[in-house]
Amino acid sequence: MRRLPSLNALRAFEAAARHGSFTGAAGELNVSQAAVSRMVRLLEERMGFPLFERRANALELTDRGRALQPGLTGAFDAIAESVERVAAMRDGPVLTLGVGATFAVRWLIPRLSAFHESHPDVEVRIATGGAGAPIREDWTCALLLGDGHWPGYEVEELFTADMLPVCAPALARTLRRPEDLLSATLLSVSHWADDWPHWFASAGLAPPAVKGLSFSSYAMTLQAAADGVGVALGARLYIADDLAAGRLVTPFALAVPMGRAWYLVSRPARHREPGFTVFRDWLHAAVGSPDPGKKRPPENTPAV
Repeated sequence: MRRLPSLNALRAFEAAARHGSFTGAAGELNVSQAAVSRMVRLLEERMGFPLFERRANALELTDRGRALQPGLTGAFDAIAESVERVAAMRDGPVLTLGVGATFAVRWLIPRLSAFHESHPDVEVRIATGGAGAPIREDWTCALLLGDGHWPGYEVEELFTADMLPVCAPALARTLRRPEDLLSATLLSVSHWADDWPHWFASAGLAPPAVKGLSFSSYAMTLQAAADGVGVALGARLYIADDLAAGRLVTPFALAVPMGRAWYLVSRPARHREPGFTVFRDWLHAAVGSPDPGKKRPPENTPAV
């Protein structure tokens, strides 16, 4: 059992030592100057030696007072930090979601308010990661774009990635048939370099020999298309709002599946967490995808 002096007396001394006066300590502690002086005097009597040298217009720490103050200041700072940290803690479940930046901006974030209204007790933390990136240990689950092959994880398909040409309205007026794309500036995502050749093959055309512009993300690719730089292949999921607003148009309606999709990817051990269950159910309802019970079982290879 700790045998400590009065905490109020210790607080009074620590504040007076920092401010260099009883008046400053009284203002911080919201008590009278006389009360601070009395508590410091009680502490000195309890310890058996003076902590301050009191002069007419000054208050100076004794050697023992100077030795005592730093430990008390650090201890009270630690107490305040602990109290603030606990006060900021939420009682409800926390869901940390890994997601690509483009998916987050173009689909997820505009819909998160609906999830929060339905489940205000669930704290959602968004962690952006590249499409197809592994699930980090601190993620509850992830929304990934790929072929669905993530050994050791449970994988549930959400959207298929059907792609069709999109561009600014002014540029679309110059494109009358698919062959016109052969002379257009083609915009692509660097890690999906085969998309345009695949689309041209589906249209019965050989891809152009001249390379277009390549970007590291769908967000930049679609922004360049909206700015009239060229023609991009847009996933329906990403372009719906731009089409509705007229920022992008589709000069040709040929939508080609690219052999990949967006998936909800998770570790089975995380399924016991209440935040995961409610988010998964909401997500499937939001995308209108099949029953969340219909999913791909995890492979035996352990996840890393």
